[in-house]
Amino acid sequence: MTITYRLPDVREQLPAPERTAFLIPSGDLRESANVPAWPYQQELERIVGEVVGAAGWSVRRAFDEDAERGHGFIRSQRMGIEVFKEIPPEAPLIVATANWQYSHHVLAGLRTHRGPILTLANFAPEWPGLVGLLNLNGGLTKMGREYSTLWTVDGTDQWFRDGIATWLGTGAVEHDDAHVRALPSLPSTAEVELGHALADQLMADKAIIGVFDEGCMGMYNAIIDDEMLNPLGIYKERLSQSALWAEMQEVDDEEADAVGAWLREAGMTFRLGTDEATELTETQLRWQYKMYVAALRISDDYGLDAVGIQYQQGLKDVCPASDLVEGLLNNVQRPPVTSRDGSRVLWEDHALPNFNEVDEGVAVDALVTHRVWDAMGMDPATTLHDVRWGEEFEGTYVWVYEISGSVPPSHFADGYADAEGWRQGPEFFPAGGSTINGVSKPGEIVWSRVYVQDGSLHVDLGRGSVVELPEEETRRRKEATNPEWPIAHVVLHGVSRDQFMGRHKANHAQLVYADDSDAADRALTAKAALFHRLGVGVHLCGDATIVGS
Repeated sequence: MTITYRLPDVREQLPAPERTAFLIPSGDLRESANVPAWPYQQELERIVGEVVGAAGWSVRRAFDEDAERGHGFIRSQRMGIEVFKEIPPEAPLIVATANWQYSHHVLAGLRTHRGPILTLANFAPEWPGLVGLLNLNGGLTKMGREYSTLWTVDGTDQWFRDGIATWLGTGAVEHDDAHVRALPSLPSTAEVELGHALADQLMADKAIIGVFDEGCMGMYNAIIDDEMLNPLGIYKERLSQSALWAEMQEVDDEEADAVGAWLREAGMTFRLGTDEATELTETQLRWQYKMYVAALRISDDYGLDAVGIQYQQGLKDVCPASDLVEGLLNNVQRPPVTSRDGSRVLWEDHALPNFNEVDEGVAVDALVTHRVWDAMGMDPATTLHDVRWGEEFEGTYVWVYEISGSVPPSHFADGYADAEGWRQGPEFFPAGGSTINGVSKPGEIVWSRVYVQDGSLHVDLGRGSVVELPEEETRRRKEATNPEWPIAHVVLHGVSRDQFMGRHKANHAQLVYADDSDAADRALTAKAALFHRLGVGVHLCGDATIVGS
């Protein structure tokens, strides 16, 4: 007896046309963000087509624009998988990014694509193309997929044009990483002793990071497996955003309003209106105050050492943004919230480290940083920033770091008195909600990023300064990007623009202030020692100094 089965049709592999690069753009999950970003994407694709053509090649878009939707972005993981079916597996592939994009829309196809991959962005302020690019690069690095990356302001710079020609000819582009060096042998200093002791304590006593849902905004690079976290002494408490929403219902209006009264008494102001669709309202603020109380109480219930709220998927459709909450949690001084039985103030005179957008690289970094800075008697308020854009100012390259919502108020010169709440933009945040907006104070900082590469955890550590720019220049930079978001004017020590871009493995950079330059060097040393003791690969970037070495 012969048995036969109905076999599936196996798709034939498409041949790669000669001297042709295919192009795809990954988009946002929110159509309200895709449509206004589309003109900037079209201009980037025009630039790419012109530069590739000048090198004697052609660009073929892998799919057509959707005229009915008003854009030509890949808008879901399923769509991405279908688009890749029409791309020859061996063809050179350009992922062009002029917007924030959800990397998981294209990672399935990129994981199995066999041809050379080039990620590319416009170095422009209007839409967060650089942020999307660095997020995608972090994801490709984590999955071990080789790729090249480039960026350009307008396509006319010779560096970019040469880079395109090199990639088309060889399938690879190399970047200068002379600013990066391995951690040297650590000296016997008080800072190293502190770092080792804090690491030993963490591994022995353990810590819990609370994750209100995982994988926010398609950030595959922001998920760290338990097998990497647990040896550090860090464990996840997996929580549901529905539990946070349910807890918010239990916070009465009087308790919520007390949070707002405390903020106003501390000096914070809010730009209020009455149109729920486009303006910040008291109703939106009240729900944010309830989320703040709920987040602290749930964190207390589970004994959390840090907490992250996904928000941008799910909660964005039912309540205002989590950003006001996140900025407050990271600040030592903030509105008091009592335990359920009223017997104590939760985390009184202590920050509860928050990792925005459930970026677990930030979670590890914030947890470690908080403990080092607290032990050294310095303000432990950390924040992540989007690496948004930058330009030279009077001969110095000054980055625009902008977190899409809130920094801890202690990052402002006059704290809450410098904090102003603006409504989150409706294209990203349909239910609104307040930011903690302002200009970060000048001072010495340590910047860092924890990421996954070659199946293990690594951290890049560097030094920098937040500088003060003239009010007119600050206003220009904010208006060119997102004026509702807080800004930090960052100068990286010993790291050029292109060195940073070629190296950085995430859309986020962690930032924390130190009391002065000497304190920053000492704190960086302790932090490096702590990470090294935990078994994390430590890389010093630019003018990062290990005190005593």
